[in-house]
Amino acid sequence: MKLLLIGHGKMGKLVESLAPSYGCQVAAVATGHQTLTEQMTHGIDVAIDFSVAAAVPETLRALAQHKINVVIGTTGWQAHDAELRDVAAHAGIGVFAAPNFSPGVHIFQAVAAEAARRFAKRDDVGAWIHESHHAAKKDAPSGTALLLKNAMARAGYARAIDVSSTRAGSIPGTHVVGFDAPSETVTLTHTVRDRAVFARGALEAAQWIKGRTGWFGMGDMLNA
Repeated sequence: MKLLLIGHGKMGKLVESLAPSYGCQVAAVATGHQTLTEQMTHGIDVAIDFSVAAAVPETLRALAQHKINVVIGTTGWQAHDAELRDVAAHAGIGVFAAPNFSPGVHIFQAVAAEAARRFAKRDDVGAWIHESHHAAKKDAPSGTALLLKNAMARAGYARAIDVSSTRAGSIPGTHVVGFDAPSETVTLTHTVRDRAVFARGALEAAQWIKGRTGWFGMGDMLNA
């Protein structure tokens, strides 16, 4: 399977190094704001985007014109979500967008949502989310923290959920969900030890999205 890699930072390079073990070949590499040429897109099966948020709308429109499915690992572009879903639907391409490609984090999301559902019945329990990432990560809170918050709200936790962020050093990613009662505290933690989990998840997503049309996320792949 031939891949077009968009973005060649730490995540892009990880995807490139791991691609052969997934039966994939990185046939072309583009930066986030680089115009996609016919030479870059010729024969490409799926694009993987780990670039910058500002470039995602332009990149997806270009991929739609070339009828290329895409895996989006970049975060911070969600204000354009509705518009880009329309672009993808009109072009008939497949889009796999996820703020986090770790299978464990999506199980963690389900656990946090169930805890929120149960604690929602207790008016004396407050909830919070704290996430930590490396100093170079630009968006705060992270897309995963927002995913967790939305899952908790959908589960019935209608009170405020405080969300805070830390950006320091080389932290790959840690998310803590907490519930605090007058005499006890419950915390749930997911920690990434190695960024490779995101690259592996993106490559699995690329294999899964090939030949599909529609807009998908990790839940679709894991529950298929």
